[in-house]
Amino acid sequence: MKILIIGGNGTIGKKVTERLSHKHEVIVAGRHSGDVTVDFSDSKSIKSMFEKVGKLDSIVTIAGDAKWDKFNKLSEDDFYIGIKSKLMGQVNVVRIGKDYLNPKGSITLSTGILADDPVDMTTSAAMVNGAIHSFVKAVALELENGIRINAVSSDLVEDAYEKYKDYFPGNTPVPMSKIVDGYIKCIEGIITGRIIRIMA
Repeated sequence: MKILIIGGNGTIGKKVTERLSHKHEVIVAGRHSGDVTVDFSDSKSIKSMFEKVGKLDSIVTIAGDAKWDKFNKLSEDDFYIGIKSKLMGQVNVVRIGKDYLNPKGSITLSTGILADDPVDMTTSAAMVNGAIHSFVKAVALELENGIRINAVSSDLVEDAYEKYKDYFPGNTPVPMSKIVDGYIKCIEGIITGRIIRIMA
């Protein structure tokens, strides 16, 4: 398969890219590096990216920002960071990218445990993750040409444990191989409309 991974150089993305590269043609898109660059918050940039890479069998997004702060400190603009980047970035990948997928292609989005089990200072990020879950379940009913869509939602990952452990007291980090398996299930399997929750 010809697979585009947006965020393929990130903590999770590079492990997904590495695994998929053994069997498939993988194209990596990133903000500053990769086979092609993209501004995830700009639909015109997303469209330009797809024009450059051409027809695909699978699209994977492991990207997007959201503001972390106390709810009382979050401004309206702070909420729009996550809405414009992680939420609408992924929605626009589906909206635009579906036209570049071959029949029976797939789209895999990324969220995280905050949708189900939020922690302190994650009101905005949790909201965005939950919205993506609802989007995936709804849009799966309407995608045409046999196109499938799923989302991978993981707990705190091993490779980011030291950086984020203080935010997630008591959360057992998830092995990276287990998270990669979740993406493989979505890409190489036949499921659609699913939220694949990965926990330790």
